[in-house]
Amino acid sequence: MKDIITVMKFTMKDLITKKSFIVSTIIILVLIVIGFNVPKIIKNIMGEEKNPKLAIVDKDNIFKGELKALESVKSDYEIMVENFSEEEAKNLVDNETIDSALVIEEKNDGIKIRYIVKDSTMMEEVPEDIVNLISAGFMNMKISELGLTQKQLDAMNPDFEFNLEQTGEERAAGNVFAIMLISMVLFFAIYYSAFQVSSSITTEKTSKIIETLATSTSPKSIVIGKTLGIGIIGLAQLALIVATAVISAKSFLDPELLNSLLDVSNITISLGIITAVYFLLGYLAFAFLYALTGSTVSKPEDVQSANGPVAILAMVGFYLSYFSMMNPTNNMNYVAAILPISSPFCMPFRVMMGLADGKEIALSIGILVITIIIVANVAIKIYSNAILNYGSKLSFKDLKKMYKAK
Repeated sequence: MKDIITVMKFTMKDLITKKSFIVSTIIILVLIVIGFNVPKIIKNIMGEEKNPKLAIVDKDNIFKGELKALESVKSDYEIMVENFSEEEAKNLVDNETIDSALVIEEKNDGIKIRYIVKDSTMMEEVPEDIVNLISAGFMNMKISELGLTQKQLDAMNPDFEFNLEQTGEERAAGNVFAIMLISMVLFFAIYYSAFQVSSSITTEKTSKIIETLATSTSPKSIVIGKTLGIGIIGLAQLALIVATAVISAKSFLDPELLNSLLDVSNITISLGIITAVYFLLGYLAFAFLYALTGSTVSKPEDVQSANGPVAILAMVGFYLSYFSMMNPTNNMNYVAAILPISSPFCMPFRVMMGLADGKEIALSIGILVITIIIVANVAIKIYSNAILNYGSKLSFKDLKKMYKAK
């Protein structure tokens, strides 16, 4: 255990003192802060967006002054209801004092409404929300003329509440944007941190540092120590990135925009714990795989090609969880939450959606832990026999012999 801690401390110190790690972390944090300031930057460049001015002219007083109430109704237009003549309204539009005008007049076969604009390069249509407001206002005026009570009027205009529900036994609840964001952050954090294990092992083999380590500690301690060291730094980096994103979102984003993008009520302490657990387990699974691939090469330029199969496996796992998010109650989602290559990215999503129970979480973690133990055992065995290999990239046949060797 002492040797593992020694290797872990050495790895952590070596990683955090690298300029590439420091610079990349700073760049990520700066981009996060800038990203959350983009709406404000655009707003400052474009200026304050104002609602277009729309004048409504009731030429024949069809609404008997009732349209005046539309000026206080919340809409995408700044509505003005004035006693303009039709010519005055056209002049105001032509002089760009107002953006458009609606002229309402009575005809023998009904009511005619003309929408007046200055010019346009594309087909203009009467704004649908304004049409709905005028139609509803006219209907309410006619109904009130019948002498109905307020209770009767309210019964004719109920507040309709529309909700989307699924016919499946399980009902999805939560914020899809937040869930997908968490899964993407988890994937890149796990992938990037695990990749560091392979690069670190190959670099040390090239620089002959491994010879010093091999004479002072066991290969098992080296693999586990390096994996844990990089994992701790990766988790700390992930926590820093998430904290910066949360602080930036609350500091720079408009509250209404933030609430529309992220339902913070679904982000609980238990979700945070589950996410951290799956980050660590997912990282360990892929880190030991990368430790295995790092042991098979002796040149840094060969790392990318050696890591190719593991990278493909990681991408398959991520996209499996991603596509399952598109249909949360599909059976594929359950499969993605159990498979060790996709469960680190998928299970936090199911927990946040309220789809996973305790048994499913325990089964998923159990399979992931067993996978880690198996992969770690193979990686340590191969690493022990390939530790001082400085030749060409090892073939699968060579790896098989090394694993069987005592």
